[in-house]
This record gives sequence, structure tokens and C-alpha cells, in this order.
Amino acid sequence: MDLVERVKAILASPKMEWRTIADEPGDPAYLFANYVAVLAAIPAVCGFLGAAIFSSRLGVGRAFFYAIVFYVLSFVIVYVAGLIADALAPSFGGRKSQPGALKLVVYSMTPAWLAGVFLLIPGLRFLTILGLYAFYLFWVGAPALMKTPNDKAAPYTAATAICAIVIFVVVILIVKAVGVAP
Repeated sequence: MDLVERVKAILASPKMEWRTIADEPGDPAYLFANYVAVLAAIPAVCGFLGAAIFSSRLGVGRAFFYAIVFYVLSFVIVYVAGLIADALAPSFGGRKSQPGALKLVVYSMTPAWLAGVFLLIPGLRFLTILGLYAFYLFWVGAPALMKTPNDKAAPYTAATAICAIVIFVVVILIVKAVGVAP
């Protein structure tokens, strides 16, 4: 399936799309090169342009550097979140499946990456909250990809999200501590 069709399908009819995704291989190289690389670029590029055009405290060079750092961190965080989702699945009645967990995380992130377009204009940044639809996508996809029982999909989603958010915060704190982030 091409990228645009996958994005439209996962956003508009996620229950059907997760069944399709469940039958596909979860090759990390393919997922990272053909999905993450493209969609994770949206917030990086839009954040760079928004900062470079509208921010007086950041120069173009610093804005570009931050965009690259956070773009690379997107890959790291997706990969780590996939490991977390895989490790937690049995605790919620699901099955371990690294390919399934990676697909679940990658495709669930779609709205968060798309919402990155709002980083272009400072007055619209609050609309990045629309990326929270990612949690719903994860919850709906967990039974199809990780075989999590429906009644345990919500706690599985919450536990995975909390762990991923903690990892994200730790990574950001490390980046700030070494002086890479503002």
C-alpha cells in the first residue's frame, strides 16, 4: 500500500486497516525507510521552518540543528516504544511479537507526525494536541496486532504510553543536559 493510502486508511477506518496491517510483514527497515522517515520529517521540517521564520531567539543554524536532532530521536523513540509494547503485551494477555509491536507503534504515530504541520505557525502550535489520536489508534490496533484481549487493550495502551512518555522525557532531559536543545 502506498503511503498516502495507508495514512488515509489508518486515520479514517483504523479497525479495518489494523486487520490489513496485521497480515503484512513488520520489517523494520521497510517501516523506517518508507513510513517513519517520511512522516517523522513533517514535525522536523515544520518545526524548523516555524522556528527559523518566527523565532527571534533561534538562528537558522540552531533551528536546523534542533530539527535534525529531533528527527533522529523520532526513530529512536519509535524503536524503543516498539520494544516496550512487545515486552508489555504478555502482561495484558497479549502475545510477544516484535514485528507486530513495531507496526503498532509506527502506524499509531501517524496523527502525531501529521499534527506536526501546526509547528509552522506559532499561533497554531496548540493544534498539535490532535496528535493524541495516536493513543486511540494504538488501543484499537492492540487486539489485532498483539492479540491483546479487548478488555485489556486500554490498560495495555496506557501502560505502554506511560513508559514511552517516560523514555521520551528522559531522552529530552539528556539532550538538554548536553546542551543540544534549547
